[in-house]
Amino acid sequence: MRPMPRPIEALIHAPALAHNLARARACAADAKVWAVVKANAYGHGIAAAYEGLRGADGFALLDFAEAEQLRQLGWRGPILLLEGAFEARDLELCSRLRLWHAVHCQEQIDWLAMHKTHEPHRVFLKMNSGMNRLGFTPSAFRAAWTRLNALPQVDEISLMTHFSDADALRFGQDGIAHQLAAFEAVTQDLPGERSLSNSAATLRHTPRVRSDWVRAGIMSYGGVPDYPEHDAAHWDLRPAMTLRSRIIGVQNLQPGDTVGYGSSFTADKPMRIGIVACGYADGYPRHCPTGTPVLVDGRRSRTVGRVSMDMLTVDLSDLPQAGFGSEVTLWGQGPKGSVLHIDEVARAGGTIGYELMCAITRRVPMHLEALG
Repeated sequence: MRPMPRPIEALIHAPALAHNLARARACAADAKVWAVVKANAYGHGIAAAYEGLRGADGFALLDFAEAEQLRQLGWRGPILLLEGAFEARDLELCSRLRLWHAVHCQEQIDWLAMHKTHEPHRVFLKMNSGMNRLGFTPSAFRAAWTRLNALPQVDEISLMTHFSDADALRFGQDGIAHQLAAFEAVTQDLPGERSLSNSAATLRHTPRVRSDWVRAGIMSYGGVPDYPEHDAAHWDLRPAMTLRSRIIGVQNLQPGDTVGYGSSFTADKPMRIGIVACGYADGYPRHCPTGTPVLVDGRRSRTVGRVSMDMLTVDLSDLPQAGFGSEVTLWGQGPKGSVLHIDEVARAGGTIGYELMCAITRRVPMHLEALG
């Protein structure tokens, strides 16, 4: 007889991934869509996410191992390395795996110039239009393009930038105006496809921003890039991950009783609390305070006390039917059509949904809800 597993799991919803990808297409009807699967598909797992995202025109990521996994899964279309090669010999892998790759610095052009290849590379030349991470400044961009264009190792050059404030205003003004103007001023007469829009720009600034390729990152997974200004219902996005567990113990408190390490919560009235098999070693944020929302059997409640390594505590005082064995949705799709969006949980913990998705640890079993 096999032992009963610890009652926590992450459920990946392929139908939600497919729906969210369709939303990206609807928002940018004239563009092709990159499904961004960096960081192991934002913590969802490349293999699990692939079933829901295989309708994309291409996949964008950072890691060669993830690119190889996509090829092993059967993907024959474009794969883009968003940070490009990290050393000269990476170009051999690009050739073998048929990867397109970003070029954002002179060193990467140097490697291409020395690279011996039978098939020229498709590259995405990146402009630093104001984000000030990777890319050529506007004043250096055309010289980089000219140098790339002269190399026999380079086939087609696409043009790319990344917006820092597409999700909100910047200093009280339009968040993308200064970057869009910088990009358009330098590239207006250059050939090649463009990729400018991340999830926030795809949702908020289409069709104003012309992109031949949009990069659907967080929106593919049901996360909202401009939460709390807008929520998932506003953008018609569905949670692609559910983190759920069960109550493994119940305690009855009297006024003055405390809960958990540090006695950070003190009951001011009689209470009934449930102990949930989920803690920071599973990826649930330790810094989520008392009051962070949860669903218990599909009904809203809250956490109380400090999150510990393997457990957290929820308030059952107003849920008399809940108890040992009750299902607890930490985020995602709950029973009876209930939903707790990851962005709401993240905001309570002072972070963003991206971090929660990526933080799920290896000890949490991950299962796939397949497409119907």
